[in-house]
Amino acid sequence: MKKFFVISLIIFLIFSTAIIKNSTKRIDDDIFTIKENIRSLKKDFENTKLEYDFLSSAERLLELQNLYFDKELSEQNIEKMGIINKNLDNIEVNQFYFVNEK
Repeated sequence: MKKFFVISLIIFLIFSTAIIKNSTKRIDDDIFTIKENIRSLKKDFENTKLEYDFLSSAERLLELQNLYFDKELSEQNIEKMGIINKNLDNIEVNQFYFVNEK
């Protein structure tokens, strides 16, 4: 009886070790895949951020204005701006507001 108990305990430990090893391998694979996706997204984010910073700098905007629009652009008061909503046959203009003014 003692031998049977020891043998069954050893078999149980072998099976539980195999199950745990397989599940940790699967988790490691998932972690690796997620890290690779994050790395790719970080690279895309950095490229997009660089492009945004380059295109939206004040000097760059003035340069583009002079290059493409000459005297066609003019400064406007932001308080006079509105939001245009177009429904089927009706167009309405609402007052523009900033997010923190609501």
